Amino acid sequence: MSEIFPDPINPAEYDTQLAEKKARLNSLFAEFAPPALEVHDSAVSHYRLRAEFRLWHEGDRCFYAMFEPGNRKKAYEVREFNIASPLINELMNKLLAEIHTSELLRRRLFQVEFLTTLSGDALITLIYHKKLDDAWEGEARELQKRLGFPIIGRSRKQKVVLERDYVTEVLKVDGKEFSYRQIEGGFTQPNGEVNQKMLSWARSASEGIGGDLVELYCGNGNFSVALADKFDRVLATEISKTSVNAAQVNIADNSIDNLIIARLSSEEFVQALRGERKFTRLEGVDLTSYDFRTVLVDPPRAGLDDESVKQTAGYDNIIYISCNPDTLHANLTELCKTHDIVRFAMFDQFPYTHHIETGVVLKRKATA
Repeated sequence: MSEIFPDPINPAEYDTQLAEKKARLNSLFAEFAPPALEVHDSAVSHYRLRAEFRLWHEGDRCFYAMFEPGNRKKAYEVREFNIASPLINELMNKLLAEIHTSELLRRRLFQVEFLTTLSGDALITLIYHKKLDDAWEGEARELQKRLGFPIIGRSRKQKVVLERDYVTEVLKVDGKEFSYRQIEGGFTQPNGEVNQKMLSWARSASEGIGGDLVELYCGNGNFSVALADKFDRVLATEISKTSVNAAQVNIADNSIDNLIIARLSSEEFVQALRGERKFTRLEGVDLTSYDFRTVLVDPPRAGLDDESVKQTAGYDNIIYISCNPDTLHANLTELCKTHDIVRFAMFDQFPYTHHIETGVVLKRKATA
């Protein structure tokens, strides 16, 4: 008999861990003399909009499983997952009950992924160690009808989309609503409520600057869509084709006419701005016509590379969103030679973990 996975969170400890994160940031960035840290907290439970589980089989019975770090042999049964959204918890139970009635759907199913939204949409991905045939598809379509949300089937070199491979999120920010297509397997901010706070903060940081905005690492347009009305024009770049395709849908769905997203890496975009290379993906875009006063960067955990730091330092205003305080610190060592930090914020995207999302706004020094 499997052991039950212990509740991974204790809401009574939330304020303590939040205070520890705040203290860590204040200590780490003290040398830059930033303004008071703005702390944006999370809900204490049911805050995560996506989750994935191994499916463990014991005879004809199966269950969602998690493991101790470094030990993949002992599976703990997950009956509820208080980190995940209420909709994920609801679908976990419904899906498991359905799977137990179908040997075809259950056989060689080894992983289940859930993607949900604040606005009530959901997508379920079933991952198998077998080829998915017409018989599987027939039963999966009936399951999809009963659950009321779309299903994707995956196996080696196979992806079966029964209806769609995305969810549509609607975020409410500063009294406005922004629609976002979020693709299965693509990056999205996992904590929707905190993401809304991040967007509101970035909008307030952009107030009154004017001119044009350039954004690197724009993903599906999470920030650029929400910031478009704060600038004359926005030009954003992203290397992931999947994210760029979603971003183009988001531009259309939000009726935005001053935002262009190009599929370029940050390094390629720097080369284009310097006139070192021409890219067909920028055909029709006159980079010299832009009045770039602000740059927004939301890089991966590795932070900005040296060339991107140099390029970023060329703008009067910098909005830097970071998922790694250590690489942010390293980048600020260079950026603070020419800029001062005028806003400093923490967004608790990942409660009960050591991960911290940080935001800083920098303005060029008067003498720089």
